[in-house]
Amino acid sequence: MKIGLCGTGKMGAAMTERLMGEGHELTVWNRTRERAQPVIDKGARWADSPAALAGASEAIIVMVYDDAAALGVYEGEGGLASADLNGKLVIEMSTIRPETVRRLAELVESKGGHFVECPVGGTVQPAREGQLLGMVGGSAEAVERARPILDQLCKLHRHVGPVGAGAAMKLAVNLPLAIYWEALGEALSIAEAWGIDREVAGELLANSSGAIPAAKARIPPMLKVIDGGEPNPAAFALEGMVKDLGLMEHVSKEAGLDAPVVAAARACYARAVADGWGNRDASLMPAWRVGANGLPKGR
Repeated sequence: MKIGLCGTGKMGAAMTERLMGEGHELTVWNRTRERAQPVIDKGARWADSPAALAGASEAIIVMVYDDAAALGVYEGEGGLASADLNGKLVIEMSTIRPETVRRLAELVESKGGHFVECPVGGTVQPAREGQLLGMVGGSAEAVERARPILDQLCKLHRHVGPVGAGAAMKLAVNLPLAIYWEALGEALSIAEAWGIDREVAGELLANSSGAIPAAKARIPPMLKVIDGGEPNPAAFALEGMVKDLGLMEHVSKEAGLDAPVVAAARACYARAVADGWGNRDASLMPAWRVGANGLPKGR
């Protein structure tokens, strides 16, 4: 299939590689061509605009950072809205507000296209391996048409409702993860304050009933950073978690829900970003918390 992908950041590039590996012809667009060059070098074609990309594609995937970037892809100069979308499938995979997704769906459908949202859980390696978690929103007809592509990108994807429901579900999925990393930092701080060996505390926490599946793999490199070591490259940056927590607050408010834990977590992550940790992986939030609590390195 001829597939176009708008947004060749870490996740978009990984999905491009995955789909090319499955035999699809990929055309890509990004606001800066240099960010797309690695996948171009691997065989993807370049389009000068989202509209040009749409003209060369049967299906279009959009994977960008936030609402402003998504709106730019569709409504900006040379955006998808200026293309002939009749009969084309658009899969919106960015983590953005439900109302933004609905606006984009209306735009695509007014141009004769089919629209599906599928924000995903998972980072770069799962994207390369087709092991993402997909939260799908849209009509049954459009979702069925998108299924072959989603099957190749996701280990599991579920149709959760109409357009907008996928965006809400993605935020619900990210919420416990965000809370866990901050809670883990506070838990380690308690252990540190009592002089408990850091490696022992990390092992026990990784094997506790409250640990998430990723804990065992993420705690050792996090302890290394607490000891003053260099962090690994970020798969999902702390500043991205601040963005997502802000979306969670917005969605909760719009639904008339009280979400005090979300608000508290966002404030914590925002402090870490203000301390210069924004480009570090979100799983390093515990390392920042231990330092923010004034506990010494190498204890």
